[in-house]
Amino acid sequence: MTPELTVLTLAALLQVVQFVLMAIPANLELGQGKTMSPRDRARLGGDIEDLLSTRTARLYRALDNHFEGLILFTIACVVVTLGEKSGTVTSTCAYLYLAARIAYVPAYAFGWTPWRSYIWFVGFSATVCMLIAALL
Repeated sequence: MTPELTVLTLAALLQVVQFVLMAIPANLELGQGKTMSPRDRARLGGDIEDLLSTRTARLYRALDNHFEGLILFTIACVVVTLGEKSGTVTSTCAYLYLAARIAYVPAYAFGWTPWRSYIWFVGFSATVCMLIAALL
């Protein structure tokens, strides 16, 4: 397995951890009646994120953000691997992406401004670098 695919697997496991970090407090705060419902706004009295505490809502948004970032990172890993372009640059970028995604969780949860955005940019830039390296 290439280093990029190893990091992709670790990033997927990070997403599982993020889900647990968000789901446990969400269930405690809202109760299973709301979290297991169809989550219709009219039934809940608003969007589910609006009903959560500030920190749990931030964890919810951080999880959503990881879903979004993981799509592009997955494409980068697949292109690098299938294109046989794996090397020092792409593996370093992959590990930078993972480190940034790990750091992003507490940065978002604790509202580290502007650091959260800078951390996000490191992960995004690493992914873009991988895509460019795959073309070269």
